[in-house]
Amino acid sequence: MNTAPARAWKPKPGRPKALVEAEQDKAAGGSHRRAVFVTATHSVRGSVVLKCGQKTIRAYLRWRSGGRSTTRSLGPVSRTTRLENLTQGWELARSQGLTHDEEAPPGSWASSPAVRASMRGNRGRDTRPERQLRTQLHARGLRYRVSIRPLPDLRRTADIVFPKAKIAIFVDGCYWHGCPQHHRQAKTNSQFWKTKIADNKRRDAETNHILENNGWTALRFWEHEDPTQVTDQIFMALNEHKNQR
Repeated sequence: MNTAPARAWKPKPGRPKALVEAEQDKAAGGSHRRAVFVTATHSVRGSVVLKCGQKTIRAYLRWRSGGRSTTRSLGPVSRTTRLENLTQGWELARSQGLTHDEEAPPGSWASSPAVRASMRGNRGRDTRPERQLRTQLHARGLRYRVSIRPLPDLRRTADIVFPKAKIAIFVDGCYWHGCPQHHRQAKTNSQFWKTKIADNKRRDAETNHILENNGWTALRFWEHEDPTQVTDQIFMALNEHKNQR
């Protein structure tokens, strides 16, 4: 009989992939600490999986490479919550030499592997958080434009736009836009990056102000936010627009 409480190992069903990845990052101590060597020079990102037997919970390290999935047993874990057991699993993986921290290449401006991982996760468009949000919106019957200028004469591009409702959605990266929860100031070239992030934040505020003065609603969300909850907020904004017509 399985005696371990579900909260110690069982994941919540139906969670978005972004939250699953965020949980792994938190347990590992950062996304940069999830690297698994598959060859002497090539590594991929791994995940810790928890499985419950009759008496114990065991942790496994899993990764994909070349279209194949590999699983390595790490051993039993004994904490009281799922996150704590995932953390213990990552500690076992590191102690067994199965994982390592990503290293910034020579000449990189990133002050640490953590900063570099955050910077690499930011792209101009079609980021994973954007795609996940668009999938949620589309599944609920909404249609929209992607990566266009709400105001054609203004060089500011929104990630998702509802032209008729005049609602512009921005999914901001935590590093580049100075997320109060996840942004960490760079140690190398710190003044350059401090100025860069401050300029981005001023530009964001200016964009919001210009759009609002032209009859638009600007909605900004952080990349770490639950896309389901973000979709709910966008629905509310669209409904408010309909009620005002």
